Amino acid sequence: RRSGQYTMNHDHSKKTLDGASFDRSGSQDSLDELSMDDYWKELENIHETRGSNHEEQVALVVKEPDEGELEEEWLKEAGLSNLFGESSGDSVESVVFLSTLTRTQKAAVEKRVETVTQTMRKRNKQHQIPDVRDIFRLQNDSKGKVCDGSEPSTMRASEDKNETQDGTKGNAKQLSFFQKSPLEDMPFSDTDINLEIPFAEQAANLKDSSAGRMCRGGGGDTLLPNFRLPKDKTGTTKIGDLAPQDMKKVYSLALIELTALYDILGTEFKQQKAVKIKTKDSGLFGVPLSVLLEQDQKKVPGTKIPLIFQKLIAQIEESTLETEGLLRIPGVATRVKSLCQELEAKFYEGTFSWENVKQHDAASLLKHFIRELPQPLLTVEYLKAFQDVQNLPTKKQQLQALNLLVLLLPEANRDTLKVLLEFLQRVIDHRDKNKMTLKNVAVVMAPNIFTFHGFGSKTIEQSEFVMAAGTANVMRFMIRYQSLLWTIPKFIVNQVRKQNIESQKKEKKDKAMKKLLKKMAYDREKHEKQEKTPNDADVPQGVIRVQAPHLSRVSMAIQLTEELKAGDIVARFLSQKSGNVPTLKKEEVFLYEIGGNIGERCLDGDTYMKDLYQLNPNAEWVIKSKQS
Repeated sequence: RRSGQYTMNHDHSKKTLDGASFDRSGSQDSLDELSMDDYWKELENIHETRGSNHEEQVALVVKEPDEGELEEEWLKEAGLSNLFGESSGDSVESVVFLSTLTRTQKAAVEKRVETVTQTMRKRNKQHQIPDVRDIFRLQNDSKGKVCDGSEPSTMRASEDKNETQDGTKGNAKQLSFFQKSPLEDMPFSDTDINLEIPFAEQAANLKDSSAGRMCRGGGGDTLLPNFRLPKDKTGTTKIGDLAPQDMKKVYSLALIELTALYDILGTEFKQQKAVKIKTKDSGLFGVPLSVLLEQDQKKVPGTKIPLIFQKLIAQIEESTLETEGLLRIPGVATRVKSLCQELEAKFYEGTFSWENVKQHDAASLLKHFIRELPQPLLTVEYLKAFQDVQNLPTKKQQLQALNLLVLLLPEANRDTLKVLLEFLQRVIDHRDKNKMTLKNVAVVMAPNIFTFHGFGSKTIEQSEFVMAAGTANVMRFMIRYQSLLWTIPKFIVNQVRKQNIESQKKEKKDKAMKKLLKKMAYDREKHEKQEKTPNDADVPQGVIRVQAPHLSRVSMAIQLTEELKAGDIVARFLSQKSGNVPTLKKEEVFLYEIGGNIGERCLDGDTYMKDLYQLNPNAEWVIKSKQS
């Protein structure tokens, strides 16, 4: 019987937890043997619930990659597939991309290209394979410095004396393209998350420093560091603030940066590759997120979270969140199974009666939904990388890695994860009554997120016990620091800006583009002569023209001052009321930075406009809602 196997393994796992294998770092200290009991109980509940229908489940085959295949896949994911293979001649775009990489990011790319190159030579493939190192060498020779503004590594060795605990230099001038922010002169403390300097560069500078031993210790909920993001005058960029074309660049950069970080820290980073299996194309449980959202959007256009997921959370919250043991105490297994079947039949018809669904049953259904996804919520590709976060030396580096991993998740997975983490935090907010602390919630939820049935029982039974305390710790981090995880680091946004500028330069050198630009300029000039009004006169220095097509005041010239923020401009427009335009609340509209060196970026209200204008003087400024 399965549960018998688990009892036996359970005893063995406790010995492992007490033994030397968990003495690697203090990060496990907070999850002692007693608190891990809930983990094993949850695991047993999962397998009892699964028991009868286990035979029906298809294991998701994780393909063992051939030599060089992982690296080839990695380069494709990073948008660098035209550095090898039949399309290798058309690599102008890749050269632009590579020119914006940091020293450690370049090293990560070089390492993968070298492996692919050797593999292709073994296979006797005759394609032209440019050596990325030569591309980098040419760039470095022409500039005297690598593009992150730092000296080549041979010149750096004895010059990293004025480092903070981040391993960053006091002046933090990493990207020569970017104007120095006033905040860059401020030293970063142990609990400040420095988003200005690439994480792998920080790790490289920190590696041999005594500061590298900081922030390792574990402890209870209260001993997790109070990490914070120092205010950035050019505004904090959150997921959802950038246009899709720039988010593609963010994805590639996050993948390269994460790989570089793992390389520097000596942790293996391997994306898993799942073989496609037949999945359900309708229903609620065991249906891919993309399929669920497709059918849900027919009912509720624009919805980004599966309706059943939203409803289960609402059902749990309808009763008080003060219920003792919420999420820990399971619903009655037979009743939960019956509810699953009834929901499958009646949910979309609107005939399912929620009145009799008990709170613990709803919580069990929520966890069941997560577990039964045909691919894990954290994806087959990155589930192991999320687990391996626990192996990184410091808590700050663990948080940095989680930040990059969240950026790599598909939109549907990321949005669903966000709603889940926000809900778990609301449960924890009632811990005085429900007895569910951060630690308790993390321990109970970890098996549901990280124990994936699709990998087959062997993987679960052998390796999941070894990973138990580690995955609970990763879960703990994701809940505690969720507000930081949905931030796009400034150094990545800066690299996107640099890529956009470099691409524009390349385009301007193209003769056909020049002709097109000439024609566009001529047409625009002609149009402006016909349409020009006194209000459209050239904007003087230190003044920006802000457009608000959906508001009563369509356009306004704004004088930039040191203290003027994006929120002030929005408020100024909203104060101009008109009877013809519907009243909009301040939280419904935002100022956008459009064009110049960025596609489109929604600004947070605390963005200092003069600082941002200096960073992107060619941008247009538009006020609109996020929907429009």
